[in-house]
Amino acid sequence: MCGITGYIDWEEKESDHILREMNVTLACRGPDEEGSAHSGAAAFAHRRLVVIDPEGGKQPMWRSVNGHRYLITYNGELYNMAELNNDLTQRGHRPQTRSDTELLLLAYIEWGRECLQRLNGIFAFAIWDESNERLFLARDRLGVKPLFYSAQSGFIAFGSEIKSLLAHPKVPPEVNMEGLAELFLIGPARTPGHAIFKHIAELPPGHYLAFDRDHLSTAAYWRLQSAPHEDGLETTAERVEELLYDAVSRQLISDVPLATLLSGGLDSSAVSAFAADALSRNGEHLHTYAIDFVDMDKYFIANAFQTGRDAPWAERVAQHIGSVHHPVIISTAQMTKYLLRPLYARDLPGMADIDASLFLFSQEIKRHATVALSGEAADEVFGGYPWFHREDALSADTFPWSLRLHERMAWLQPELLATMNPQAYVQNRYRAALEEVPRLPSENPSEARIREISYLSITRFLPTLLERKDRMSMATGLEVRVPFCDHRLVEYVWNIPWEIKNYGNQSKGILRKALAGWLPNDVIERKKSPYPSTPDPIYLETVRAKFEDLMHEPSSPLLALINAPWLNELVKQSKETTAHRPWFGQIMAVPQMFDYLIQVNEWLRAYHVRLVN
Repeated sequence: MCGITGYIDWEEKESDHILREMNVTLACRGPDEEGSAHSGAAAFAHRRLVVIDPEGGKQPMWRSVNGHRYLITYNGELYNMAELNNDLTQRGHRPQTRSDTELLLLAYIEWGRECLQRLNGIFAFAIWDESNERLFLARDRLGVKPLFYSAQSGFIAFGSEIKSLLAHPKVPPEVNMEGLAELFLIGPARTPGHAIFKHIAELPPGHYLAFDRDHLSTAAYWRLQSAPHEDGLETTAERVEELLYDAVSRQLISDVPLATLLSGGLDSSAVSAFAADALSRNGEHLHTYAIDFVDMDKYFIANAFQTGRDAPWAERVAQHIGSVHHPVIISTAQMTKYLLRPLYARDLPGMADIDASLFLFSQEIKRHATVALSGEAADEVFGGYPWFHREDALSADTFPWSLRLHERMAWLQPELLATMNPQAYVQNRYRAALEEVPRLPSENPSEARIREISYLSITRFLPTLLERKDRMSMATGLEVRVPFCDHRLVEYVWNIPWEIKNYGNQSKGILRKALAGWLPNDVIERKKSPYPSTPDPIYLETVRAKFEDLMHEPSSPLLALINAPWLNELVKQSKETTAHRPWFGQIMAVPQMFDYLIQVNEWLRAYHVRLVN
């Protein structure tokens, strides 16, 4: 994995200084090498994390075919390199390296934008067609790898992270009312394509962008498609097992040390079991890593969202699959020390202590490995979240992971609320998402609603988790791959009927059936438990104290936006009860809300945000 950035400017000469400033912001994504290249109005830069072909994969990379020159800067991994290499060789190309960068560039030269249909992988890339003076950007189907851009007349800048664009003098840090609505009403999720800043957009997953002197256009090259499911229960389970095993085994390609993240839950255990088996066929041993918190046994209380501690289950699975297991124990003191570090990795307020602990977890894994596999996306794809099963969420006329809009509204200044119109904004975003759902006319209302929830989860909630995983891991120079995001698996499971997907009246029932024989029965039957949040009361006390300090500091930029009396009352209430329910997702409750607002305040200050119309 790497970091990419660059710009096209037909009005001004390219500047080494500007490109260097843009690239240095991405140093953590590519600690091994850096490079840059220029071609007329185009300036490309790259930060490299070496994973495959250390010598042959240097970027930006030039290739010439029939007198035409092409330049690429690329972040990602292709998992079908052998097939792609064979197809290109048959068409007369002679790759000079073992790198997927070269294969991707040759694929574009051969097939143009249609090359995207041939790729199995995670990617964000930019290609400059020198002869035609045309820029082509593209992002993988599920949006595992990030890509942002800022376009004006005669100018476009792009980058893996927002900070790289803000380093260009033509991209001001301005935020309008729509950006604030995304931040306060939708956040820490975001509407696809939105990047909070007025002059920056996110290229949505499964999309490409073309830019030349005359115009800019974006289009989708991949969407979920609904169709009747023809396979029976047994065949479906076998196909799920086959697709997941193939996805995991393909994603083990690496010239550097590799590991898996193992919580002991169904998803990470499946990935780890398949990875251990595939590696053992080559005489290799899998290393697994599990996170836990100091005094977890002392403070943990089971609830509907977190049903039990992960650590004992991770140990059990590691022993079963024969992995070399590494528990990583994080203290609350460590997390509070790094409270704001995730903000600078995301460039936006995020998921509070969950981000901080993941950053520290990734930092520890990076000491021993450069690549890791993780279980993200299984709950979205297979229907594992509580909102697939709880009537209040199923019947809610809004995003099911964010049911407390009234509390979000209470945070804000009345004048801001009047301008923002929160109910209408959220409802419009929700309705727009539902209009995208590819429906099956034969489905009954209950089945149609599950399909809606599935679509919302994959296209609106999953990007939040993929962004978290990418930014927190890449901030430490660790590449994390997500086999459950393999588009072939996602496409197949998308059309499995709910009665099969929920086989045995169990969450992710078909996945559990597919894993029979791979894991102990009690692991397969274990109820879902999300990525852990610290139960240590010191975390609440710390973020509450910091938030109180912020509220009493007249220079705090957040004060101009919030309803201070309401939040002061919430601070008082939080000292009297610990019965805090989530305000986002499954485990982001009042402590995380304080943390989020602390991040908003720092973001406004550190990023020199200017509020505009």
